[in-house]
Amino acid sequence: MITTIQLNEDVKKALDRMKSNKETYEEVILNLMKIAEKHKREQEQLLIEGYKEMADESLRIAREWEVTLMDGLDKNEKWDEL
Repeated sequence: MITTIQLNEDVKKALDRMKSNKETYEEVILNLMKIAEKHKREQEQLLIEGYKEMADESLRIAREWEVTLMDGLDKNEKWDEL
């Protein structure tokens, strides 16, 4: 099924600049959609990697504090609540 869409003249001119002689508007739009999807996947992967690094760093800091907090404390000592 073929349909018609309305575009602002500036958008049509931008599409004209992007397309080669034999390329259709549909092909230009499909290529742009592929590029956008690839970019989205790359961004998601970068976020995942960044969160993993942050989690590793947080875990490292927590382990450092755990050792520091337990250093010299009596495990059997009871703390009174105020």
